[in-house]
Amino acid sequence: MSERDLLSQALEATTPISPEVLACPHAYNARLRREAPVYRCPHTGITFVSDYQNVREVARNHRVFSNKFSQAMRSEGDVDPRILEAQQEGYPPVDTMLTQDPPLHRRYRGMVNQAFTARRVATLEPHIETLCHELIDGFVEAGRCEFVEDFAKRVPMTVIADQLGVPLSDYDLFKRWSDAFVAQLSRQATPDEELEAVKLIVQFQQYFAAKLEERRSDPRDDIISDIVHARFEDQRPLDIPEMLSILQQLLVAGNETTTHSLAEGVLQWIENPDQHSLLKADPSRVENFTEEILRLASPTANMWRVATEDTHIGDVQVPAGSMVQLRYSSANRDEAVYPSPDRLDVTRDNARSHLAFGHGIHMCIGASLARKEMSVAFRALLERLDDFALDCGAEELYYAPNVLLRGLSKLPIRFRRRAA
Repeated sequence: MSERDLLSQALEATTPISPEVLACPHAYNARLRREAPVYRCPHTGITFVSDYQNVREVARNHRVFSNKFSQAMRSEGDVDPRILEAQQEGYPPVDTMLTQDPPLHRRYRGMVNQAFTARRVATLEPHIETLCHELIDGFVEAGRCEFVEDFAKRVPMTVIADQLGVPLSDYDLFKRWSDAFVAQLSRQATPDEELEAVKLIVQFQQYFAAKLEERRSDPRDDIISDIVHARFEDQRPLDIPEMLSILQQLLVAGNETTTHSLAEGVLQWIENPDQHSLLKADPSRVENFTEEILRLASPTANMWRVATEDTHIGDVQVPAGSMVQLRYSSANRDEAVYPSPDRLDVTRDNARSHLAFGHGIHMCIGASLARKEMSVAFRALLERLDDFALDCGAEELYYAPNVLLRGLSKLPIRFRRRAA
């Protein structure tokens, strides 16, 4: 179904989580905001929330709208017996940070909070800056690169691997495991693709279970050691499945969302040379540009909640036990909050009010780190490179459909080296 068809037919002709909408959601989201900012889909029974005010209010109401949605995801439909067999080789899933409610949510999050404080993140800036320049050194003379693979993926993956305390020589493994988790979240995978993702996730579990055991007897200054030896409010230590759940979330959250935002930032430079020129003339605007890119990219495009009781959002009734989807990417382009919402504006005075990191108690624990990685990376790119252009046809740019995450799969670019 083309975008024109999506916009000309009745809302009931498709669902907000159809592959066509997920791949290119912005025009459809704008229609939802106009016609049904709170929309209970007749095909799925899911309530989709698209406007800024309602998304923000639901996100902070953790009592009525629970984050314990993982069981609902796992229980849908029959499970391929091959997948069940593969899962027996690993550890059972556990609800920890993202998919947990208070009071347990506070306990799990407390185990890793210290690793992501503003003060701790500030100490990482020299390391991130050195890394960015080393990566640019690797392709600057060529005058072209595949930006996602050569830069956008490597910055956050290298940083989170270092913080976890695992060797960068296993980079390719981390990338495959992160991709497997994303494939699971996509809800677009074929049975064979889902089986392969489960096998890779079991590999991840076995690898990190061994690292956790190593740190019991040989603690170091890293997140794995922090988790193994943490005793939040003098409670019992975490068991292996709980620790693996936390590490899984840190690996994906510390990688995919920043990767997608970095790629979107460079694409926006290409599409908005006037805004790129403003940044070159005044690099002090980079932090605000970072917020504007987070708003426009919204790499966590959507997130689930489960209604704990019969309630309503606006004038729409929401039954207890039903699924609710918060459409962050739509809220971040709400015309009522952001004038000309689809336009990049590096001077936008309320850019930081975006919901790209969520809102309320589940606001992304790595928000400070992501902001630091992005601002340092954009500064390095501005210093070293200029005259960015696509090295492919615009029609070749592809956003893989995913129910929760959204980002460019590849971004081939050309550029000119800036004079020192």
